[in-house]
Amino acid sequence: MATTNAAETLAQSIRADLAASGNPERAGGQQRYMKSAMPYHGVTTPELKKILRPHLAGFRPGSRQEWQAAVLALWDDATHREERYAALALARHRSARQWHDVESLPLFRHLVVTGAWWDLVDETASHLVGAVLRDHRDEATPIMRAWATDPDLWVRRTAVLSQLTHKEQTDTGLLHQAIEANLDDQSFWLRKAIGWALRQYARVDPDWVRAEVDGSGDRLSGLSRREAIKHL
Repeated sequence: MATTNAAETLAQSIRADLAASGNPERAGGQQRYMKSAMPYHGVTTPELKKILRPHLAGFRPGSRQEWQAAVLALWDDATHREERYAALALARHRSARQWHDVESLPLFRHLVVTGAWWDLVDETASHLVGAVLRDHRDEATPIMRAWATDPDLWVRRTAVLSQLTHKEQTDTGLLHQAIEANLDDQSFWLRKAIGWALRQYARVDPDWVRAEVDGSGDRLSGLSRREAIKHL
């Protein structure tokens, strides 16, 4: 009960600060630009960081359960999109890095499936799921292989993008499998993700990416191909 109360108190405090800083005129434009069903408060990214700074400075969860409760209190009951951005900031907080392991992948999958839009999914994929995969590769790799064929489009996009920041540590076998499993998907979101993942890795090993593009043949969409070879 104490954990729940602390999480709800933090969420209420952040929500109040976001609402007080809102700009209704800007909010409408943000919502239209993002094609978001959930409204915005109209808080800019620099303003959001400033609002969150004191909350993050004092955020010291004492357990995995306390951390997850804080994230979900903001995320699941969000009425405005900035609250979910704040929840991601709590999820990524330095004090929670000790819990960025395979045991937290169900939480991150929940964020992906319920977020179901590129801004929320991509941050979760590259910074949260990606951190787990990098630091716990043996345990996380089989899970990413399964996510690459998941029925949910956003979970599959996450698998494709999970190594965006890994550079020389990239597991090319996993990257190939995640791409191969989604080559025939007609979705813009998967095609864009495939191209993005290849373009990022081309900074490290352009020859591998050229071979991957050539080997995929006509199954690789024009969008994916253009993205992949943009800097080659």
